[in-house]
Amino acid sequence: MNDKPTVLFVCVHNAGRSQMAAGWLRHLAGDRVEVRSAGSEPAEHINPAAVEAMREVGIDITGRTPTKLTWDEAQASDVIVTMGCGDACPVFPGKRYEDWKLDDPAGLGVEAVRPIRDEIRRRIQDLLTDLVPPRDAR
Repeated sequence: MNDKPTVLFVCVHNAGRSQMAAGWLRHLAGDRVEVRSAGSEPAEHINPAAVEAMREVGIDITGRTPTKLTWDEAQASDVIVTMGCGDACPVFPGKRYEDWKLDDPAGLGVEAVRPIRDEIRRRIQDLLTDLVPPRDAR
């Protein structure tokens, strides 16, 4: 990894879990990490319940758009975090992988998405601790 690690979050539709994860990492890491997200079969829009759940914690993901996973994007990433892709997400050799088993927020209301959001935050905090030193440790 270079001085600024790059993390790519991947789920099938890039409309819920991966967008929330990217939002959390951007929020918690600031400019210390480059953040990307993509999907193997991207949806047209981000899940409204995911948008609302993130808005509740002060993170705005409304301007994000689901995007198609590309080979170049994966190759340029240091860490690839998959979320419920199964065989739909390809494997890119030589990359650090984490597979996060998380419920799919598709079709759920905001009440059901909140626990997913909170679990993603916990995992993002662990990942961030592993990738970069705390701000006050510099």
